[in-house]
Amino acid sequence: MAIVPLNGIELNVRTEGSGELVVLVMGTGSPGRVWRTYQVPALVKAGYRVAHFDNRGIRPSSECGAGFTIDDMVADTAALISHLGGPAHVIGTSLGARVTQELALARPDLVSSAVMMATSSRPEPVQQAWSRSLMDLYDKGIEVPPSFYAAASVARNVSPATLSDPAIARDWLQLYEFAGSSLGPGERAQLALNDFEPRADAYRAITVRSLVIGFADDLVLPPRLSREVADAIPGARYAEVADCGHIGYLERPDEVNRLLVEFLGGS
Repeated sequence: MAIVPLNGIELNVRTEGSGELVVLVMGTGSPGRVWRTYQVPALVKAGYRVAHFDNRGIRPSSECGAGFTIDDMVADTAALISHLGGPAHVIGTSLGARVTQELALARPDLVSSAVMMATSSRPEPVQQAWSRSLMDLYDKGIEVPPSFYAAASVARNVSPATLSDPAIARDWLQLYEFAGSSLGPGERAQLALNDFEPRADAYRAITVRSLVIGFADDLVLPPRLSREVADAIPGARYAEVADCGHIGYLERPDEVNRLLVEFLGGS
């Protein structure tokens, strides 16, 4: 990956493959390399040039710990697409999906098509409470045990269908525990973005060809919220993936990748 100065900050960017440009936008607290587990190989194989990056707030990109807005993140993504010679197909999940739909609204000239996974057009009270609780712990200097954070994160993000296998459940717990429970100032700033005004009416002006994907067992942003986004965007297609939670792109990658490749190819 390479550090690239864009939009007044530095972004950690990696590009793979060749062909039409696809830009992947990750969600709260996660690095861009998460996409490399399943989505990047599938998209490169399908003939795309794929870029993924660490959003502002995620090191080694600029942390911007004093705070930032969703508009700042949209401008970052727009600057990256321009830098890479866009327009681009843009795929985002969770917070990255909000960035994607706001980018499609503000800069349709840069977006060939848009895919939003596990998204929302309005705040979700339980998710807001979770974010505020994590911010409160950070502000008070309290760090919860990694094992507790892992258990809570797995219960929130992973489908019961996946966790029904004890060996797989233990693998997910170990993965989250290994990742740790500590937050940095940039991650705290990302969490603050879960407080926002409803945007469904604004999204009725989006003209970009769009796909919205909901994950059937998502407790963080239930699929009804993703469907609301699809209903707001004129002509948007909605698809729902069964037996997966908020990180459905990791739980059910074959189905998610099939939807992505078919949509980007115009099917």
